[in-house]
Amino acid sequence: MIFVTVGTNEAPFDRLLEGVHALNLDEELVVQHGPSTIRPRGAECHEFLAFDQIVEFMRAARVVISHAGVGSVLVALANDKHPVVVPRLRQFGEAVDDHQLAFARRLHREGVLTCAERREAFELVVISGHQPVPPRRRPGDLADDLHTYLVDTAQGTAFQ
Repeated sequence: MIFVTVGTNEAPFDRLLEGVHALNLDEELVVQHGPSTIRPRGAECHEFLAFDQIVEFMRAARVVISHAGVGSVLVALANDKHPVVVPRLRQFGEAVDDHQLAFARRLHREGVLTCAERREAFELVVISGHQPVPPRRRPGDLADDLHTYLVDTAQGTAFQ
């Protein structure tokens, strides 16, 4: 099963859902679409889901596809998933700035998630079934990494 979440942002994320819709899938697909207008073919679609439902779907999923929101990423990682993330971008009106891009690129470099900025990369990862194994980390490592990222952001060095 593939689980897709766009989070709870009030802005639509049609760009992500168009990418999911374009995939030629032969497996169960569950999508939390928020205010987006796209409904990927063959998907079980939900506007919003309760937190416990999101956790349940993530645990059952072969692949978790998400926006690059901190909460969604942390929930996926806490459930031993290596999420494929598509950052919301300011240029498309999906976010007020490109903080998700900086966050996703940083965690991609650390091997914590797969940042799919281009549709080709996104399709390859999802269709091929390639899911990198998340690195085994001490329980506090992720919190430490997030703290470092937030400090770097406050100091203006996170985008480097």
